[in-house]
Order: sequence, then C-alpha cells, then structure tokens
Amino acid sequence: MYQQAFSMKSWWVLIGLCGALLCAPVYAFLSDDEARRAILDLRQKVDAQRIELDRKQVDDAKRLSEDNSQLRRSLLDLQNQIETLRAELARVQGSLEQLTRGVSEVQRQQKDATQGLEDRFRKLEPLKVTVDGREFSVDQAEKRDFEAALAIFRSGDFSSASNVFGDFLRRYPQSSYAPAAHFWQGNSRYATKEYKEAVQNFRSLISLMPNSPRAPEAVLSIANCQIELKDMKAARKTLEDLIQAYPQSEAAAAAKERLSRLK
Repeated sequence: MYQQAFSMKSWWVLIGLCGALLCAPVYAFLSDDEARRAILDLRQKVDAQRIELDRKQVDDAKRLSEDNSQLRRSLLDLQNQIETLRAELARVQGSLEQLTRGVSEVQRQQKDATQGLEDRFRKLEPLKVTVDGREFSVDQAEKRDFEAALAIFRSGDFSSASNVFGDFLRRYPQSSYAPAAHFWQGNSRYATKEYKEAVQNFRSLISLMPNSPRAPEAVLSIANCQIELKDMKAARKTLEDLIQAYPQSEAAAAAKERLSRLK
C-alpha cells in the first residue's frame, strides 16, 4: 500500500514537473524532439529516485524484520532465563523446606533424648521419705519395693508379706527401711505363728534403732511371742524391761496390764 501511495505521488510529481516544463518559457523555444528528450530524462530521474526510495524501503523493512527477530530472540532468551531462575528458586525453596524439616526433626529428637535422660536421672535420684518419724533418702526402686511389701501386709496376706519383706532385707541390707522392714516382717510372722522368727525380727529392730517409735511396740511383741511359746519367765522379764526402758509409752501401759495377769 505504501508502494502504491509512493507510485501515485511520484506520478503526480512527474506530471507537475512536466507541466512546469511545458509552461516554462525556456521550453517554448525547444523543438519537439528536444522536449521529448527532456521529458524522458526527467522521467528517468524520477524513476531512479522512485527505485532508490523503494530500495531504501525494502532495506528498512529488512532491518526492521531483523530487529524484530533479534528482539524476539532476546525475549525468548530472557524468558528462558526467567524459567531457569524460577526452577532454581523452586529447588532452593524445596531444599530450604527439607532443611527446615530436618532441623525440626533433629530438635524434636534432641528434646525427646533430653527428656528421656531427665526421666532416667529423675528415676535414679534419691527420694526423701519419712518412716516412723524419721526422714531419710532412698532410691526409687527401694521405695517402690518397700511400699509393695507393706501393701501385701495390709491386704492380710501375711505369709506372702513375710516372704516379700525377707526378700527386701536381703536385697537392701543397708537400707534405712531395714528397721521398719524387720518390724513388719515380725508382725507377719507373728500372724502366721512363726513366733521364734518374729522375735528375731523385733530384736533386730531394737538393735538397729533403739530410739525408734516402734521400739516399745517391738519389745511388747517379743513378750507376746514368748507368751505364745509358753516361756512365761522370759515374757515377764521382757515386760519388766519394757516398763523400765520406755515408761511413758503406750506399750509400757499394756505391759503393766499383761504383767499383772501373768502373776
């Protein structure tokens, strides 16, 4: 369309020039042949100019096409770079998320391990307990085993309680529970009519802790065992010793009453 517009314009220019030449005074003196040659020369110049303009237009179109192609290639390269960067960013984000999960898992495992160690140390830490008015420290397993034996005694299973307290004393010979364990094993044996063995338990309590709140009761229990064994002489002696050693105790009052019956 541009070429058509240019051609029309060129012809109008040519016509104008021809008119000008025809109208110019100088052409009035030219012959027909000379005028035709002049017109032909002018037409060749116009055609040459038109051809040159067409060539320039083609060259400009080629350059524009090349520029557009280069621009498209540049845009395509840029788009490829953007896609590469996006893929790299996605990979980095994926690695970061994986690393974050890994750190969280390590932190959780560390927390669990720390909690596990704390629980284990807590289980190994000695506990403070108070038995018969006396406070002391014991291992958790030691406390658990003593309380289990005492629970059996309180359930009325005296034979099993005697065996369990005996096992406790063998496993924890230096335990601060030992006086109490002897006392309750002695009571268990008394209940199962093992009087001689019960006497040994009560005497062990008195030997280990003569000032124990259980000591007067243990002496009274020894006298009871001696009475069951028909050893009245020994029973009287034990009751008299009880009254003398622990005169203000409830066991001493009971000893006086039993001593009066023995006489």
